[in-house]
Amino acid sequence: MALREQQAITRRQGRLFILIALLLAAVNLRLAVTSIGPVLTELRAGLGMSTTVAGLLTSVPVVCFAAIGLAAPRLARRFGSARVIFGGLALLTAGLATRPYAGGVALFLLLSAVALAGIALVNILLPSIVKDRFPDQVGTVTGLYTVALNVGATTAAAATVPLTSSFGDDWRLGLSCWALAAVIALPPWLLLARSAPAPRPAQDQQPSSVRVTRSPVAWALAVYFGMQSTSAYVIIGWLPQIYRDAGISASTAGILFAVTSFLGVPLGFALSSLAGRTRSQSMIALVLGLFGMAGWGGLLWSPSAAPWLWAIMLGVVNTAFPLVLTMIALRGSNPATVVKLSAFAQSVGYLIAIPGPFVIGALHDATDGWRAPLAVMVALMIPQMIAGYQAGRNRQV
Repeated sequence: MALREQQAITRRQGRLFILIALLLAAVNLRLAVTSIGPVLTELRAGLGMSTTVAGLLTSVPVVCFAAIGLAAPRLARRFGSARVIFGGLALLTAGLATRPYAGGVALFLLLSAVALAGIALVNILLPSIVKDRFPDQVGTVTGLYTVALNVGATTAAAATVPLTSSFGDDWRLGLSCWALAAVIALPPWLLLARSAPAPRPAQDQQPSSVRVTRSPVAWALAVYFGMQSTSAYVIIGWLPQIYRDAGISASTAGILFAVTSFLGVPLGFALSSLAGRTRSQSMIALVLGLFGMAGWGGLLWSPSAAPWLWAIMLGVVNTAFPLVLTMIALRGSNPATVVKLSAFAQSVGYLIAIPGPFVIGALHDATDGWRAPLAVMVALMIPQMIAGYQAGRNRQV
């Protein structure tokens, strides 16, 4: 009896350690992106970057996530998920620490790609860790790690400008200090990587029986992921600038942007928990889409008329990200299938999202304003709602 109790305690401690490792990794999954927007004006001036190239900068994350994400399942089968996640965090640390000191635009983009490649690997594999280690708590644990993700994103969005000011208005120091958060996440994953057994041949063969490219569920998830990513990365890349161009101060614009991430802390957890307990998530996706139409529509009407309300509405639609992660874990019948489904949905989804931030920046340049770009964002909520409805239906791959 005492032995069984000790084994139960050990299992609980092991699950707690894995949960802590998940949360520390998740905190870092948006730092490299959300820290840029609040100091984009200073960064462009420091590097001599045009608005169009700045639009390319906002597209770099989705390019990296799409390209590198496709390699994640193969790497996980060869080396194990824990080792690949540790490697991803190491890449993220190196990229965050070095990119602010790049001598030009090309090198800054390259080092950003290094950091984002690390994020891509972690992004793909975390849902499979949840499915494998917490199969009876998929919604709750997904909610917890998306809360951690949003805490990191919010902190970076809100604190980058004050940090830059405290460093004598040096935006390079303001950006590079976020590498410390990635360093903190490394030790637990190093322990998990060293203690994890080598992948067995049977594990290598298991995923090959499922062809996600032939699954309507996988395609619905991919399109929904792409549409919500387009909205999210336009918010990340351009929302502070939209507010600043409307006459709102840089610090207030940064806080408004942070609100869109902060709302993901309580809402992301609640939404994932709810989604994990319901048979279908279709209606949730539809409601989020309506909030998105209202938020983008409000900015189209007048960014300065009700800036806090528009930020809140866009914060609500941003919770489509934890929703789609929960749906990926729920739609896969086992951890191996979840890896393939996650890689397909995220990689194809990011491919769909690649043009979004760049096109929005180019439209702004062409029309010398934000009305046309914002009208496009309102229209894109329609395919997002359709895909979300299909992806949320109670089916499995």
